[in-house]
Parts: sequence; C-alpha cells; structure tokens
Amino acid sequence: MSFSVGQVARLAGITVRTLHHYDEIGLLTPGERTRAGYRRYTDADLVRLQHILLYRELGFPLEEIAVILDEPATDELTHLRRQHELLTRRAQHLQHVIAAVERAMQARTLDLPLTPEERFEIFGGFRPEDHDAEVERRWGDTAQYAESRRRVAGYTKADWLELKAEAAAIGGDLVAAFKAGLPADGELAMDLAERHRGHITRWFYDCSHDMHRRLGDLYVDDPRFTAAYDALAPGLAGYLRQAIHANARRHP
Repeated sequence: MSFSVGQVARLAGITVRTLHHYDEIGLLTPGERTRAGYRRYTDADLVRLQHILLYRELGFPLEEIAVILDEPATDELTHLRRQHELLTRRAQHLQHVIAAVERAMQARTLDLPLTPEERFEIFGGFRPEDHDAEVERRWGDTAQYAESRRRVAGYTKADWLELKAEAAAIGGDLVAAFKAGLPADGELAMDLAERHRGHITRWFYDCSHDMHRRLGDLYVDDPRFTAAYDALAPGLAGYLRQAIHANARRHP
C-alpha cells in the first residue's frame, strides 16, 4: 500500500511543500512513483517521516537528521530509544518551567530579594515578571494575591530552591501515577492532589479546596497550562484536574 503526497501531508500535519523539500534534499525520497511521475509513499517512508518529525520537534537541523537516520546498523528501535531519552530530558525541563509559571501566576516577583545570578539559578531563562500584568488582572483584587505577594517578598534563595525541589517532586509523582494508570479518583492520586494543594498553602496562600478546584479547572481551560502538562504526559492536565476535584469532594 502506498500514499499520495497529499495524503501523507494530511496524515502528518505538514504541507505538501515540506514533503517536496524533503525529497529535493534527499531526506525523504518516496519509495514509489506512478507512471506519470507522481510521488507515492510506502509504509517504510512513513516510518522515516515519523522519525524526521520527532527529531525536528527535538530541535535537530535537517542536515543532522539525515546523518542520524542514515547511520549504518541503526534500526527503528535505536531511534525510538534515543528519542525517548531526549523527550524525557525535555519533560524534566518542562516540569521546572511549569513550577515557575505557577509561581508567577500566584505572585508578583519583581521585588524578590535575589541577585541576577540567584534568579537565573532558580528560574533559568524563564522571567516571572513577564506575567505580572496578567497575574494582577486576574487576581490583583483577591486576598490570596495580597498574601502571596507578602510571603514571596521575604523568600531567600534557599527558600526558592526548597520550594522548587518540592514542586518538582510532586510533579514527578503525578507523572508516575498517571503513567501507571492509577485512577484519578483513587486514593493515591487524591493524596497527590492534596500534596499539591498543601504546597500552595505552605508557600503562597491558604488554598482552600474550592480554590484548588478552580486552579484545577485553569490547568484544563488555559491552553498554556494544558500544553505544558500534556508535554510531560499527554492527558496529564486533565488527570490532575480530576484528581483535584475528587480530592475536594472528599473534603466537603
């Protein structure tokens, strides 16, 4: 069975022009052609395209992808293992970004008593202050916002590093529970949701179960949060929301 260039473009979510370019540079040459010279892609071609797109997603240039895919004695499983390792590293990085975004959404950080070096160590390239306008627009008139501002204004570098490690640990346990197939309304998932709520209460403001439920909705309703969580594991944002709601129900 083979596919036309238009069919492959629709399946892969890319343009026909992209496929033509891949053919022109020798990165993905169709395995078949019709008598009229039209491109036809085989199953093997689609497998190669999948690897190309994954490596592109990971930031590899086309020239390097060609070298990787044409390595002698490198089979599909080798590529998948390599991609899994690279994606896992990205997921770990995104977990730190998620934690930083949540902190930015919960408090203004312009007045943090940190040096530029300390800020970079804690936040990396992420700039929490870039979210200040949105944070103030959404929550500027709430008691939680005021309390969060008051608390973080006094945090030291050690406080932020402890906060960051705690958030990463909770996030890692959530991913593990989700990947293990544990039900979102099961005891372990609800306990993780309670840890998540406790983390917010400990570091930012008194997060009631009702407030926590609204935050859970935000993780699904706001595409940025959804994309960040689902980058760690597709469906994780919805899973966390369900766990938060289930945990709130057992604490009426």
